[in-house]
Amino acid sequence: MDAVTDEQVQQLAATAKPYSLVQLSWAPGRHQEGADAIEGEHQRRMVSLRADGTIAVLCPVLSDGLCGVAIMARDLEEAREIMAADPCVRAGMMTVEVLPCVGFPGDTLPG
Repeated sequence: MDAVTDEQVQQLAATAKPYSLVQLSWAPGRHQEGADAIEGEHQRRMVSLRADGTIAVLCPVLSDGLCGVAIMARDLEEAREIMAADPCVRAGMMTVEVLPCVGFPGDTLPG
């Protein structure tokens, strides 16, 4: 790995933009009656938010606790409102935490 200079760090830092980090965790209502249909609605909604650019990065998590992470290209309050309306959150199947973060435009996941 090549050494990174302080100047390179400062140049990158100058490009930082605000985003919102969404963490979804499984809740006690995860296995309620009708859960599969509700989760299907959630999945369609999250993919739609990704398709329209609201979600910049969508990462389902394969664990019994944390179930997903997303980076939203929305301010904190708007991201909280969007996620409060999520079908799994409304049904008590998931809890959501939305945190402010910064990211660097152009970052991508390896292909």
